[in-house]
Amino acid sequence: TFEVLMRQAENHTDVVLQASYQKIADPAAGSVGELFTDVGLFLLGSELNVDEFVQRFFDALLPLVYSHYINPGVSDTSPGYAECVRSLNRIIKPFGVVPDLLADQIATSGVSGKLLLQALHLGIEVINTTDHLQLSRECRRALLKMQYCPHCQGITHSKPCMGYCLNVMRGCLASMAEIDAHWREFVRSLEGLSARMHGSQDLEQVLLGAHTMLHDAIGQAQKNGPRLSAQVHKLCSPPIRKPAQSVSIQDTNSRVSIPLKALNRRSEYSLSVMRKDFLKTLRTFSTFYGGLADQMCLQELSSGDGLPCWNGTNIVKRFVSK
Repeated sequence: TFEVLMRQAENHTDVVLQASYQKIADPAAGSVGELFTDVGLFLLGSELNVDEFVQRFFDALLPLVYSHYINPGVSDTSPGYAECVRSLNRIIKPFGVVPDLLADQIATSGVSGKLLLQALHLGIEVINTTDHLQLSRECRRALLKMQYCPHCQGITHSKPCMGYCLNVMRGCLASMAEIDAHWREFVRSLEGLSARMHGSQDLEQVLLGAHTMLHDAIGQAQKNGPRLSAQVHKLCSPPIRKPAQSVSIQDTNSRVSIPLKALNRRSEYSLSVMRKDFLKTLRTFSTFYGGLADQMCLQELSSGDGLPCWNGTNIVKRFVSK
Protein backbone atom coordinates (compact mmCIF):
# COMPACT_ATOMS: atom_id res chain seq x y z
CA THR A 1 0.00 0.00 0.00
CA PHE A 2 2.87 2.37 0.77
CA GLU A 3 4.45 1.60 -2.60
CA VAL A 4 1.16 2.23 -4.41
CA LEU A 5 0.73 5.48 -2.45
CA MET A 6 4.14 6.76 -3.53
CA ARG A 7 3.51 5.87 -7.18
CA GLN A 8 0.19 7.73 -7.02
CA ALA A 9 1.84 10.76 -5.43
CA GLU A 10 4.47 10.72 -8.18
CA ASN A 11 1.80 10.42 -10.87
CA HIS A 12 -0.19 13.29 -9.35
CA THR A 13 2.90 15.48 -9.39
CA ASP A 14 3.55 14.63 -13.04
CA VAL A 15 -0.09 15.46 -13.86
CA VAL A 16 0.20 18.88 -12.22
CA LEU A 17 3.39 19.67 -14.11
CA GLN A 18 1.79 18.61 -17.41
CA ALA A 19 -1.29 20.72 -16.66
CA SER A 20 0.38 23.89 -15.37
CA TYR A 21 4.06 23.77 -16.40
CA GLN A 22 4.11 21.61 -19.49
CA LYS A 23 7.47 22.86 -20.77
CA ILE A 24 9.35 21.43 -17.81
CA ALA A 25 7.16 18.35 -17.17
CA ASP A 26 9.23 15.92 -19.22
CA PRO A 27 12.68 17.25 -18.21
CA ALA A 28 11.60 17.22 -14.54
CA ALA A 29 10.10 13.70 -14.61
CA GLY A 30 13.39 12.04 -13.66
CA SER A 31 13.86 14.33 -10.65
CA VAL A 32 10.25 13.74 -9.54
CA GLY A 33 10.80 9.98 -9.75
CA GLU A 34 14.04 10.27 -7.77
CA LEU A 35 12.31 12.31 -5.07
CA PHE A 36 9.62 9.71 -4.42
CA THR A 37 12.14 6.86 -4.68
CA ASP A 38 14.10 8.56 -1.89
CA VAL A 39 10.89 8.90 0.16
CA GLY A 40 10.30 5.17 -0.28
CA LEU A 41 13.84 4.29 0.79
CA PHE A 42 13.46 6.55 3.82
CA LEU A 43 10.25 4.78 4.86
CA LEU A 44 11.87 1.37 4.47
CA GLY A 45 14.56 2.29 6.97
CA SER A 46 17.30 3.98 4.96
CA GLU A 47 19.21 6.66 6.86
CA LEU A 48 18.67 9.21 4.07
CA ASN A 49 18.59 12.86 5.11
CA VAL A 50 15.12 14.15 4.19
CA ASP A 51 16.20 17.81 4.03
CA GLU A 52 19.02 16.86 1.67
CA PHE A 53 17.02 14.85 -0.86
CA VAL A 54 14.16 17.38 -0.91
CA GLN A 55 16.61 20.25 -1.46
CA ARG A 56 18.36 18.18 -4.15
CA PHE A 57 15.03 17.92 -5.97
CA PHE A 58 14.53 21.69 -5.90
CA ASP A 59 18.17 22.17 -6.93
CA ALA A 60 17.41 20.23 -10.11
CA LEU A 61 14.12 22.06 -10.62
CA LEU A 62 15.50 25.62 -10.47
CA PRO A 63 17.39 25.67 -13.84
CA LEU A 64 14.27 24.36 -15.59
CA VAL A 65 11.96 26.90 -13.95
CA TYR A 66 14.44 29.73 -14.50
CA SER A 67 15.11 29.05 -18.18
CA HIS A 68 11.47 28.46 -19.13
CA TYR A 69 9.41 30.73 -16.87
CA ILE A 70 11.62 33.39 -15.28
CA ASN A 71 14.05 34.24 -18.06
CA PRO A 72 12.86 32.31 -21.13
CA GLY A 73 15.17 34.23 -23.43
CA VAL A 74 18.07 32.08 -22.22
CA SER A 75 16.33 28.73 -22.63
CA ASP A 76 19.35 27.38 -24.56
CA THR A 77 22.41 27.66 -22.35
CA SER A 78 25.60 25.82 -21.63
CA PRO A 79 25.66 23.02 -19.02
CA GLY A 80 28.00 25.16 -16.95
CA TYR A 81 25.50 28.00 -16.73
CA ALA A 82 22.67 25.60 -15.80
CA GLU A 83 24.88 24.11 -13.07
CA CYS A 84 25.59 27.58 -11.73
CA VAL A 85 21.87 28.36 -11.55
CA ARG A 86 21.32 24.98 -9.88
CA SER A 87 23.91 25.76 -7.22
CA LEU A 88 22.09 28.99 -6.26
CA ASN A 89 18.89 27.30 -5.07
CA ARG A 90 19.94 27.07 -1.44
CA ILE A 91 21.44 30.58 -1.49
CA ILE A 92 18.71 32.68 -3.09
CA LYS A 93 15.78 30.41 -2.02
CA PRO A 94 13.59 31.05 -5.08
CA PHE A 95 10.90 28.66 -3.87
CA GLY A 96 10.49 30.35 -0.50
CA VAL A 97 9.74 28.14 2.50
CA VAL A 98 8.13 25.37 0.46
CA PRO A 99 11.22 23.08 0.30
CA ASP A 100 11.73 23.34 4.08
CA LEU A 101 8.02 22.83 4.75
CA LEU A 102 7.79 19.80 2.46
CA ALA A 103 10.92 18.24 4.00
CA ASP A 104 9.53 18.80 7.50
CA GLN A 105 6.19 17.22 6.62
CA ILE A 106 7.82 14.21 4.95
CA ALA A 107 10.14 13.71 7.93
CA THR A 108 7.32 14.05 10.50
CA SER A 109 4.82 11.83 8.72
CA GLY A 110 7.59 9.50 7.60
CA VAL A 111 8.55 8.73 11.21
CA SER A 112 4.98 7.57 11.85
CA GLY A 113 5.00 5.60 8.60
CA LYS A 114 8.30 3.96 9.54
CA LEU A 115 6.99 3.01 12.97
CA LEU A 116 3.86 1.51 11.44
CA LEU A 117 5.90 -0.62 9.03
CA GLN A 118 8.27 -1.72 11.79
CA ALA A 119 5.33 -2.59 14.05
CA LEU A 120 3.67 -4.67 11.34
CA HIS A 121 6.92 -6.54 10.71
CA LEU A 122 7.23 -7.18 14.45
CA GLY A 123 3.67 -8.53 14.58
CA ILE A 124 4.39 -10.84 11.65
CA GLU A 125 7.56 -12.06 13.39
CA VAL A 126 5.64 -12.85 16.59
CA ILE A 127 2.97 -14.75 14.66
CA ASN A 128 5.53 -16.70 12.64
CA THR A 129 7.56 -17.53 15.74
CA THR A 130 4.52 -18.89 17.59
CA ASP A 131 3.11 -20.71 14.57
CA HIS A 132 5.01 -23.90 15.45
CA LEU A 133 5.05 -24.93 19.10
CA GLN A 134 7.71 -27.12 20.66
CA LEU A 135 5.65 -29.28 23.02
CA SER A 136 7.21 -30.74 26.14
CA ARG A 137 7.25 -34.49 26.80
CA GLU A 138 4.71 -34.05 29.60
CA CYS A 139 2.41 -32.10 27.28
CA ARG A 140 2.62 -34.74 24.57
CA ARG A 141 1.75 -37.48 27.07
CA ALA A 142 -1.19 -35.44 28.39
CA LEU A 143 -2.50 -34.80 24.86
CA LEU A 144 -2.16 -38.50 24.00
CA LYS A 145 -4.11 -39.49 27.12
CA MET A 146 -6.80 -36.87 26.45
CA GLN A 147 -7.29 -37.65 22.76
CA TYR A 148 -6.58 -41.34 22.27
CA CYS A 149 -6.76 -43.32 25.54
CA PRO A 150 -10.56 -43.73 25.29
CA HIS A 151 -9.99 -45.50 21.97
CA CYS A 152 -8.34 -48.36 23.91
CA GLN A 153 -11.71 -48.92 25.58
CA GLY A 154 -13.52 -48.84 22.28
CA ILE A 155 -14.82 -45.33 22.91
CA THR A 156 -14.15 -43.42 19.70
CA HIS A 157 -16.86 -40.77 19.57
CA SER A 158 -16.78 -39.09 22.98
CA LYS A 159 -14.65 -35.98 23.33
CA PRO A 160 -12.77 -34.79 26.43
CA CYS A 161 -14.73 -32.95 29.09
CA MET A 162 -14.40 -29.18 28.96
CA GLY A 163 -12.67 -28.85 32.33
CA TYR A 164 -10.28 -31.68 31.53
CA CYS A 165 -9.47 -30.17 28.15
CA LEU A 166 -8.81 -26.76 29.73
CA ASN A 167 -6.45 -28.26 32.30
CA VAL A 168 -4.40 -29.99 29.61
CA MET A 169 -4.39 -27.22 27.02
CA ARG A 170 -3.65 -24.41 29.47
CA GLY A 171 -0.65 -26.39 30.67
CA CYS A 172 0.55 -27.08 27.12
CA LEU A 173 0.02 -23.45 26.04
CA ALA A 174 1.45 -21.80 29.15
CA SER A 175 4.24 -20.26 27.06
CA MET A 176 1.61 -18.72 24.78
CA ALA A 177 -0.19 -17.22 27.76
CA GLU A 178 3.04 -15.48 28.78
CA ILE A 179 2.95 -13.57 25.49
CA ASP A 180 -0.58 -12.33 26.14
CA ALA A 181 0.23 -9.14 28.09
CA HIS A 182 2.88 -8.11 25.55
CA TRP A 183 0.57 -8.84 22.62
CA ARG A 184 -2.20 -6.74 24.15
CA GLU A 185 0.25 -3.88 24.63
CA PHE A 186 1.39 -4.27 21.02
CA VAL A 187 -2.21 -3.90 19.79
CA ARG A 188 -2.79 -0.89 22.07
CA SER A 189 0.41 0.74 20.83
CA LEU A 190 -0.64 0.25 17.20
CA GLU A 191 -3.97 1.91 17.98
CA GLY A 192 -2.20 4.84 19.63
CA LEU A 193 0.15 5.23 16.67
CA SER A 194 -2.75 5.13 14.23
CA ALA A 195 -4.62 7.78 16.23
CA ARG A 196 -1.64 10.14 15.85
CA MET A 197 -1.42 9.69 12.07
CA HIS A 198 -3.41 12.72 10.98
CA GLY A 199 -2.57 16.18 9.69
CA SER A 200 1.20 16.63 9.40
CA GLN A 201 1.70 13.04 10.61
CA ASP A 202 -0.59 11.55 7.96
CA LEU A 203 1.81 10.21 5.35
CA GLU A 204 -0.94 9.78 2.78
CA GLN A 205 -2.13 13.37 3.15
CA VAL A 206 1.42 14.72 2.92
CA LEU A 207 2.44 12.72 -0.15
CA LEU A 208 -0.79 13.28 -2.05
CA GLY A 209 -0.53 16.99 -1.24
CA ALA A 210 3.06 17.31 -2.49
CA HIS A 211 1.87 18.30 -5.97
CA THR A 212 0.04 21.32 -4.53
CA MET A 213 3.15 22.47 -2.68
CA LEU A 214 5.23 22.06 -5.84
CA HIS A 215 2.69 24.10 -7.80
CA ASP A 216 2.86 26.87 -5.19
CA ALA A 217 6.67 26.77 -5.10
CA ILE A 218 7.01 27.34 -8.84
CA GLY A 219 4.36 30.05 -8.72
CA GLN A 220 6.32 31.82 -5.97
CA ALA A 221 9.51 31.66 -8.04
CA GLN A 222 7.66 33.22 -10.98
CA LYS A 223 6.23 35.96 -8.77
CA ASN A 224 9.74 36.89 -7.62
CA GLY A 225 11.14 36.56 -11.16
CA PRO A 226 12.76 40.01 -11.54
CA ARG A 227 14.59 39.73 -8.23
CA LEU A 228 15.75 36.18 -9.02
CA SER A 229 16.94 37.22 -12.49
CA ALA A 230 19.01 40.02 -10.99
CA GLN A 231 20.59 37.65 -8.47
CA VAL A 232 21.37 35.02 -11.13
CA HIS A 233 22.92 37.65 -13.44
CA LYS A 234 25.05 38.87 -10.56
CA LEU A 235 26.26 35.44 -9.38
CA CYS A 236 26.54 33.51 -12.65
CA SER A 237 28.56 34.52 -15.70
CA PRO A 238 26.50 35.44 -18.81
CA PRO A 239 25.10 32.36 -20.56
CA ILE A 240 26.57 31.04 -23.79
CA ARG A 241 23.63 31.25 -26.15
CA LYS A 242 22.86 28.92 -28.99
CA PRO A 243 20.58 29.91 -31.86
CA ALA A 244 17.28 30.39 -30.13
CA GLN A 245 13.86 29.71 -31.51
CA SER A 246 11.03 32.12 -30.97
CA VAL A 247 9.74 31.93 -27.44
CA SER A 248 6.13 30.85 -27.13
CA ILE A 249 4.03 32.68 -24.60
CA GLN A 250 1.87 29.61 -24.09
CA ASP A 251 2.18 27.70 -20.87
CA THR A 252 3.00 30.84 -18.92
CA ASN A 253 -0.20 30.81 -16.90
CA SER A 254 0.76 28.85 -13.83
CA ARG A 255 -2.78 28.94 -12.47
CA VAL A 256 -4.31 26.46 -14.87
CA SER A 257 -7.27 24.74 -13.30
CA ILE A 258 -6.22 21.29 -12.10
CA PRO A 259 -8.80 18.48 -11.85
CA LEU A 260 -8.09 17.83 -8.17
CA LYS A 261 -10.97 15.39 -7.80
CA ALA A 262 -9.27 13.12 -10.30
CA LEU A 263 -6.16 13.13 -8.12
CA ASN A 264 -7.88 11.96 -4.96
CA ARG A 265 -7.73 8.30 -4.02
CA ARG A 266 -11.02 6.47 -3.73
CA SER A 267 -11.88 6.69 -0.05
CA GLU A 268 -12.29 2.94 0.45
CA TYR A 269 -8.72 2.41 -0.77
CA SER A 270 -7.16 5.19 1.30
CA LEU A 271 -4.40 4.26 3.71
CA SER A 272 -6.37 5.79 6.57
CA VAL A 273 -9.45 3.64 5.91
CA MET A 274 -7.39 0.49 5.38
CA ARG A 275 -5.43 1.16 8.57
CA LYS A 276 -8.61 1.62 10.60
CA ASP A 277 -10.20 -1.52 9.14
CA PHE A 278 -7.06 -3.51 9.87
CA LEU A 279 -6.89 -2.32 13.47
CA LYS A 280 -10.60 -3.02 13.96
CA THR A 281 -9.94 -6.62 12.91
CA LEU A 282 -6.74 -6.89 14.93
CA ARG A 283 -8.55 -5.64 18.03
CA THR A 284 -10.74 -8.75 17.99
CA PHE A 285 -7.54 -10.82 18.32
CA SER A 286 -6.00 -8.77 21.15
CA THR A 287 -6.73 -11.64 23.59
CA PHE A 288 -5.67 -14.34 21.12
CA TYR A 289 -2.67 -15.72 23.02
CA GLY A 290 -4.23 -15.55 26.47
CA GLY A 291 -7.45 -17.20 25.36
CA LEU A 292 -6.01 -19.70 22.86
CA ALA A 293 -6.42 -22.77 25.08
CA ASP A 294 -10.02 -21.83 25.90
CA GLN A 295 -10.86 -21.23 22.25
CA MET A 296 -9.36 -24.55 21.12
CA CYS A 297 -11.31 -26.50 23.73
CA LEU A 298 -14.52 -24.58 23.17
CA GLN A 299 -14.50 -24.70 19.37
CA GLU A 300 -13.22 -28.17 18.53
CA LEU A 301 -11.57 -30.32 21.20
CA SER A 302 -14.08 -30.80 24.02
CA SER A 303 -17.60 -32.12 24.20
CA GLY A 304 -20.63 -29.86 24.50
CA ASP A 305 -22.39 -29.12 27.78
CA GLY A 306 -24.53 -31.95 29.10
CA LEU A 307 -22.98 -34.59 26.83
CA PRO A 308 -21.03 -37.59 28.12
CA CYS A 309 -17.33 -36.85 28.03
CA TRP A 310 -13.93 -38.38 28.73
CA ASN A 311 -12.38 -37.30 32.05
CA GLY A 312 -9.05 -39.05 31.55
CA THR A 313 -10.21 -42.31 33.12
CA ASN A 314 -13.84 -42.96 32.23
CA ILE A 315 -16.81 -41.60 30.36
CA VAL A 316 -18.77 -39.34 32.70
CA LYS A 317 -21.66 -36.93 32.43
CA ARG A 318 -19.86 -34.17 34.29
CA PHE A 319 -16.17 -33.47 34.78
CA VAL A 320 -14.98 -32.90 38.35
CA SER A 321 -11.54 -31.28 38.66
CA LYS A 322 -9.10 -33.24 40.81
